[in-house]
Amino acid sequence: MNGEAITVAGLIDDATARIAAALDLLRRDARLDARVLAAHVLGVDAAWLIAHDTDLLSAQQIDAYQTLLARRLNGSPIAYLIGSREFFGRPFRVSPDVLIPRPDTERLIELALEQIPPDQAVDVLDLGTGSGCIAITLARERPLAHVTAVDSSPAALAIAQRNAASLDVCVEFLASDWFSALAGRRFDLVVSNPPYIAAADPHLAQGDVRFEPLSALAAGPDGLDDLRHLIAAVCAHLQPGGTLLLEHGYDQAEAVRTLLQQSCIPFPRSWNDLSGIPRVSGGELSE
Repeated sequence: MNGEAITVAGLIDDATARIAAALDLLRRDARLDARVLAAHVLGVDAAWLIAHDTDLLSAQQIDAYQTLLARRLNGSPIAYLIGSREFFGRPFRVSPDVLIPRPDTERLIELALEQIPPDQAVDVLDLGTGSGCIAITLARERPLAHVTAVDSSPAALAIAQRNAASLDVCVEFLASDWFSALAGRRFDLVVSNPPYIAAADPHLAQGDVRFEPLSALAAGPDGLDDLRHLIAAVCAHLQPGGTLLLEHGYDQAEAVRTLLQQSCIPFPRSWNDLSGIPRVSGGELSE
């Protein structure tokens, strides 16, 4: 593509082939990547790309696209390249300082919303908020709830605060290593998507997670270090009858339920995701 006139369709077709080959993706997935990058660089939506597929591109537009494409060919996640990812129908800013929101976590949101009456001002805590996608979504869906979100990373909190501002949501953000800044405070609902991958898991060297913050992914030899800490400490921060909901790995449900039973959740249960995999576990604090 040196010097010749390039159309929108030609740019996307070329990028699709290169992405599929470099990242071993199905062509439909590679094409989606190529189109997302094109829409971002050109400042348009997907419908525009279809309607203007024969439009010629300027040298500046091609250069900008090729710069992002080179990073994608090296494996950089699309969300980091365009600076956002949709979650629960809303756009969230992301950067390499935070995890990329994933559809799996929407199951945690659905379960949490079942615990928050729309007409009551309950206190909700999101531990390890990252981009803020959980806390902000809960606050948007349940405006009467008072939502507190904590993270130990100042960079992550800055992104979460920007997301809350852009989505016009009031969330209390605190710098805290889990419960360290919450002495004496209790909540009706505590939710978390903590690190839960084993430190030696080969998946940490594959795909998008290679570019995500390791501290938000890995948690000790078996991936349960942070879950153990949260479950042991949460008893002092739940109201009587309050609920804890934790996202975890596909094979950790039984271990997490055991930890909950050994703590202050006498009758824990697990909930499946859309694939039928137990992805969230939790229960109520014994009164």
